[in-house]
Amino acid sequence: MEITGAEASEQIYLSYRPLMFSLAYRMLGSVMDAEDVVQEAFLYANETNLEHVHNPKAYLCKIVTNRCIDSLRSASKKREVYVGPWLPEPLMTTSATSTDHQIAPDLAYTHKESLSTAYLLLLQQLSWVERAVFLLREVLQYEYDEIAEIVGKSSTNCRQIFRRAKNAISLPPEQARETKQTTAIVEQFVHALVSGNIAQLLTIVKSDAILYSDGGGKVNAAINPIQGVERIAKFLSGILAKLPEEYRFTLTTVNEQIGIVAYVNNQPNNVMTFHLEEGQIKTFYIVVNPDKLKHIASWQAEV
Repeated sequence: MEITGAEASEQIYLSYRPLMFSLAYRMLGSVMDAEDVVQEAFLYANETNLEHVHNPKAYLCKIVTNRCIDSLRSASKKREVYVGPWLPEPLMTTSATSTDHQIAPDLAYTHKESLSTAYLLLLQQLSWVERAVFLLREVLQYEYDEIAEIVGKSSTNCRQIFRRAKNAISLPPEQARETKQTTAIVEQFVHALVSGNIAQLLTIVKSDAILYSDGGGKVNAAINPIQGVERIAKFLSGILAKLPEEYRFTLTTVNEQIGIVAYVNNQPNNVMTFHLEEGQIKTFYIVVNPDKLKHIASWQAEV
């Protein structure tokens, strides 16, 4: 059977879809927006016969990068008036019921540490162009000539932009990477919190820990970061005391690290991820904004 130009273009698109999603999610910090950008890129590229494009991978990444920058521009005003801390949408990267650590198909291109909540927040400090250049080079391992073609700048300029971006953010990989020790510490934290063992909690959480809660003004959440292990313990204990009987939670892989997904009446209620330092929990990230949890219900139905 002869493959038509449209079919060939679709095959090329599908082969690069994981790469495009990987780039878009890190640029935007939103699963749903990244999926929209990738779909828009497909619709746009579908009008072009990709068979005759000299470098289809660079061409598709250029479309995605431009779409992401457009999306970030349009969202910048909303971010300025966002209620409370802004956190990235949690990305479910493995089945909650699976014992295998399998990366979701859309994340075939990945440095796992670059998906952590802490890393994604650091990326937010970069300008849109800096973010694109940094991700294309650091995470996706593009050559500078390829990056130049995608972002429309010279390779020398891209090299300078990358160096500036890399100096602006730093997160030691050993702190961001999930380990068996991290999983054990999170499990100890959950046990201590649920059992009310404050003495154990104080050994697991750093004294100067900080908690960020993203409700986006949609639901009750801490508008300001909560600092100090005692205040964090009191805050979390207060939440637990008010939870209904239908509440349950599961430990699973979120953003390629161990995390907690909580449910009320089988609907996602919040997602908690962590950042560790020196064997203790240094930072808590809790997403309770229902708009950022919608895709988790779909993910749960598929696993």
